[in-house]
Amino acid sequence: MFKHFINLEFKAFFRSASLGKSIGLKIVMGFVAVYFLLAFLLLGIALYPILEQNFPNQKPILIVNNFVIFWMATDLILRFFMQSLPVMNIKPLLVLPIKKEKVIHFVLLKSVTSVYNIFSLLVIIPFGITCVLNGNYNIINILVWMLTMYILTLIVNYTNFLIKKKFAENIKIFLVFVVFGLALAAVEYFNIFKISTAIGTVLNTLTEQPLLVIIPILILAGIYFLNFSYLKNNFYLDNSLQSKTQQEATTTDLGWTKRFGEIAPFLQLDLKLIWRNKRPRTTVWMSFLFLAYGLMIYTNPHYKDTPSFFVVVGILMTGIFMLNFGQFIPSWDSNYYGMMMSQNIPMKQYLTSKAGLMSVSIVVLAILSTPYLYFGWRILAINLACATYNLGVNIPILLFAGSYNKKKIDLEKSPFMNYQGTGATQWIVGLPLMIVPALVFYGVSTILNSEIAIIVLSSLGIIGIGMRSFLIDKIAEGFQKRKYATIEGFKQQEN
Repeated sequence: MFKHFINLEFKAFFRSASLGKSIGLKIVMGFVAVYFLLAFLLLGIALYPILEQNFPNQKPILIVNNFVIFWMATDLILRFFMQSLPVMNIKPLLVLPIKKEKVIHFVLLKSVTSVYNIFSLLVIIPFGITCVLNGNYNIINILVWMLTMYILTLIVNYTNFLIKKKFAENIKIFLVFVVFGLALAAVEYFNIFKISTAIGTVLNTLTEQPLLVIIPILILAGIYFLNFSYLKNNFYLDNSLQSKTQQEATTTDLGWTKRFGEIAPFLQLDLKLIWRNKRPRTTVWMSFLFLAYGLMIYTNPHYKDTPSFFVVVGILMTGIFMLNFGQFIPSWDSNYYGMMMSQNIPMKQYLTSKAGLMSVSIVVLAILSTPYLYFGWRILAINLACATYNLGVNIPILLFAGSYNKKKIDLEKSPFMNYQGTGATQWIVGLPLMIVPALVFYGVSTILNSEIAIIVLSSLGIIGIGMRSFLIDKIAEGFQKRKYATIEGFKQQEN
């Protein structure tokens, strides 16, 4: 039966209407995967001599065991944001005499071949072989250790499925897990309890006592069973529809938006769209979480002498919502864009409301980033200058790029590793939004000084804010010229 499922997967891929796009994307991702495969293989080969050189009085495998918890945590975070869940079209299978258990097992086991699981093998196997060749352990002990490491990789794999399916849909519950993870990191960092040492001791004992490998196997079986039970309980086409009909209808009073005058109706639509749909709502929560990005950069001494990179950080922290929301204008309204364009709606008001929403987000994030004054006044000044630059320059650029956007998106899908609605426009406009201000800052600070560079960035933003009305008028003309092409593009995505 599994062979039949694999055959169906191949036919679904090669008979797809978007075959060309799928092949092109897979070729690009294939090159990226090969690069990382070679990088992890080199890491696996070089890991033993690196540890032996830097820690001459300790066995390398003991050091690795102490750092396994950090590897698992990093792996889980990367998988959450980057790994796509295995999917299968079950609609035609439900009318056939095929047990649902077989379909679920196929979906779960298909993830074992994920490239993320192969990455760990390329480190584990060369390192284990090197340990045997250097006489640290016998072959049996190393084989058990290698098996344990791969089991831990699969545990992370299936744990990621549970988090994504059961908790990521409810961002509030997911934030509880984020806080719990930060608490564990704080306990480790402040030496309250060394979790890494405890996990390392357990792995050392397991390596010396091969029969104890049954423990991680049982843990893996338990997590696999939880995934199996969840999928089995939701193995119905109308499951999501039933859950929606059971929800109590609620209304939201947005009367306060009337103070914004003519753009109030559009602002209400945007706020309701964000509040009621998964993809834009997740974008808001992730914007607040991204404020912590500065902690990883400002505490790293390697970036101390590269203030131009702080500009990239400032653009991202104060404008992350602007970037995520603005690059999909007008795709957020693709479901009813044709109806909107058939009404007597001034395009300038529509674009002004989008600009206003992004402006509010930039101001809020800039205020929330002020505690970075702890790292020096220059950090705060750069962040505020970047916020001003986002307000005056990047917002009009995103609105202009939106006039060429013709990709429809599904508001209820997760934004993580979701390329729906992403076209050439997003790829082209993304990098200049961050690179251009960094280059301006670098050029001015090199010729003059960083204080003048901060003033120049702020001045460009202020000039852009002063010209916003004029710029939006010109951008609105572009939207009007490409109105019918945009509507047609949104319709094509529905077929």
